Amino acid sequence: MTPEPVLAAATNLALLLLSLALLMTVLRIIRGPTLPDRVLGLDMLVAIAIGFIAVIAIKTGFNLYIDIGIALGLVGFLATVAFARFILTRGLAPEQPTERAAKPKPALKRDRVPETARRKRRGGR
Repeated sequence: MTPEPVLAAATNLALLLLSLALLMTVLRIIRGPTLPDRVLGLDMLVAIAIGFIAVIAIKTGFNLYIDIGIALGLVGFLATVAFARFILTRGLAPEQPTERAAKPKPALKRDRVPETARRKRRGGR
C-alpha cells in the first residue's frame, strides 16, 4: 500500500471539516449578538483560511502557499488587534437592551450620601 491514497483521503477529509467549520463560523458571525462575538468570528475565519491554504499546499505540493498562509496570519493578527482597539475606544455598548439596562435606578435619599462619595471625602478606601 502506498501513502498517496492515505494522503488524498486525509486531505479530502480535512477540506470537508474545514468547510463545515467555515459554514458554522459564518453563521455565528451573522447571528452574533455583540460586536466582540463578530470580531472573534472574523479571527476564526482567518484561522480557517490558513488551514485551507495549508491543506491545499500539502495536496498540490506547492510550497509557496505556506508563505501566503504565514502572511495571512500576520495580517489577521493585526486586524484583530485593530478591531480590539476599536472596541475599547468605542466602549461595549450593547446592541440589544438587556434586562438590567431597562430597569430604572432607584433614587437616592437626600439625607444619605452614597458610600463612594463618603470614601472620596475622607480620602481613604
